[in-house]
Amino acid sequence: MDDTARQSPLHDRHAQLGASFTDFGGWLMPVRYTSDLAEHHAVRTAAGLFDISHMAEIWVQDGDAAGFLDVALAGRMSTMAIGKAKYSLVLAEDGGIIDDVIVYRTGEQHFLVVANAGNRDAVAGALADRAGAWRAGEDARMRPVDGGDFGYVVGGSVPRIEDVTDQTALVAVQGPRAEEILRAAQGVDVEGLDDLGYYAWRQGEFDGAPLFVARTGYTGEDGFELMVPVAAAGGLWDALLAAGAPLGLVPAGLAARDTLRLEAGMPLYGHELGRGVRPAQAGLGRAVAADKADFVGKGAVVDENAPVLVGLVSEGRRAGRAGYGVFAGDARVGEITSGALSPTLGHPIAMAYVSPAASAPGTELTIDVRGTRIPATVTALPFYRRKK
Repeated sequence: MDDTARQSPLHDRHAQLGASFTDFGGWLMPVRYTSDLAEHHAVRTAAGLFDISHMAEIWVQDGDAAGFLDVALAGRMSTMAIGKAKYSLVLAEDGGIIDDVIVYRTGEQHFLVVANAGNRDAVAGALADRAGAWRAGEDARMRPVDGGDFGYVVGGSVPRIEDVTDQTALVAVQGPRAEEILRAAQGVDVEGLDDLGYYAWRQGEFDGAPLFVARTGYTGEDGFELMVPVAAAGGLWDALLAAGAPLGLVPAGLAARDTLRLEAGMPLYGHELGRGVRPAQAGLGRAVAADKADFVGKGAVVDENAPVLVGLVSEGRRAGRAGYGVFAGDARVGEITSGALSPTLGHPIAMAYVSPAASAPGTELTIDVRGTRIPATVTALPFYRRKK
């Protein structure tokens, strides 16, 4: 284990709960507390409490922040309503994915960008570089700046980029009883939960400290992600555990989080997403506002023969894992990116990049599982959808 890995503000609490730890994105994070399966099932049936303080929080504020993000990110942020959130992508000039992010609009020119832990520096650096190339022009037409890698001339002023990851903690309550638990937690005060929709947020308080409450998550269940100053993190964790314990909530680690997101068909950077992957390959074309005048990565060309992301389902108990080959007859047509025996569904599932000719739902393929060919069928993602 890497001795240089950072510790969450909640590290001591995880240790007291008997957590096993792993290095994830440069952070020492709990992988499990008791049982992967028990934690997974708790989230599907009641609720799980996750420490996600390893995620990066970056404010983009002031100036023409909305116009800037329209150029810096793949999606259109300027039309998002205050109080809402949007999934988006940070693309390289060649269209490769630097990271997938969630953006929250907190004011007319105030946005919070939440990025993956391992990509904190890459995202913060990309935003800073693009802000440095942002120039006020005579009109809003965007065009390359001479000599600039990310240079665009637009009608707007330079926003302020501030990485506040070290000052904040982030926890997630996920599961069908998440709202009930949040309402019962001592010290938590949030107005408007009744009409807080998916991918929306509210400002609240926890024992006098500012509390940012978003109805977002990475499990396929209803739930909330809660951001507080580091000093308030321990108290919030304790309050949520105390309120949730009688309702079936358990602390949950990265292992359960991974099988939950896999069942929900949610991509993981470094597995389904990366610099060598274009949004269309990953089924994320909806996250790209291709009709924008310009944005970083707009001119990228996607090879029509490039592999595309699909779901695979198998019978039995042997699951394909990342790196395992996928075959059509004797021809290798792709590779698994994530796979597991689904705790909810009871059979193996996987996501894989395969050739377009082998990507249609219902296509019969095989997975090489340690020398044995296991039959698998292409299926549409996600594998699991929660009941409304």
